[in-house]
Amino acid sequence: MPLIIPDQYHTPENTRQLWLHRMLPHFQIAFKYKFLRVNFHARKLAVRGRYPTEEWARSSYRVMKLLESCGGRFHITGLENLRQCTGPVVFIGNHMSTLETMVLPFLIAQIMDVTFVVKDSLIKSWSFGPVMKSRDPIVVSRHNSREDLVKVITQGLAILAGGRSVVIFPQSTRRTEFQPEEFNSLGVKLASKAGVQVIPFALKTDFWKNGRFVKDLGPLDAGNNQVHFSFGPPMVIKGSGKEENKKIIEFIQGNLAQWTGLATIGSDK
Repeated sequence: MPLIIPDQYHTPENTRQLWLHRMLPHFQIAFKYKFLRVNFHARKLAVRGRYPTEEWARSSYRVMKLLESCGGRFHITGLENLRQCTGPVVFIGNHMSTLETMVLPFLIAQIMDVTFVVKDSLIKSWSFGPVMKSRDPIVVSRHNSREDLVKVITQGLAILAGGRSVVIFPQSTRRTEFQPEEFNSLGVKLASKAGVQVIPFALKTDFWKNGRFVKDLGPLDAGNNQVHFSFGPPMVIKGSGKEENKKIIEFIQGNLAQWTGLATIGSDK
């Protein structure tokens, strides 16, 4: 199974799709069933202590391929920026859905060792918890910003010093609409103190919607199937990092505006 993709990747037009594609609600049931099979297999390995980074990336790859078979069309750019890095970095980007949590490990871990800053609710999850805990993430509550800051800085410095990169979503929660005022500077503060570079990333993953009752198991939107990931060039943090944080926000806003424009043009055809 190939686990390396080029610097840019676009889902091939001839990608095979589930025969249940677009046959709601059967299509949604088939997707969730297949996704949970991947997740439960990963959970079993993690509980047994047999879930290294390579297996994590493989599980992530399977989810990405499942999403493609369900009609998702991926457009990934900027992976060359990751390959240029000579040491660990802090990844900073927007957070939209479960999709990026499941697919980012494949995109990044094929190039460098990485972990995430995650909410404690994910760690407590029966299904996802063991998998995430096996990655030794930085766990925050999102209820006490001061406490979260101390934890991210303290643990983040140790992780980066050990050669492992960190992914941070500065927003307080997932948002289908990007709100810059919720985008804190925690990531650039960590990078500045650690003396490492930042890789900004932007994503549009609303193909996989948040669930009404189980947030991580929402439905797929067959009419909104374009999935975008873009990784920017490495940035050096200077001073307080205020200017760099502003540039990261602009990077995200610029990509989202472009992708939204493409979707609008496509819907007019």
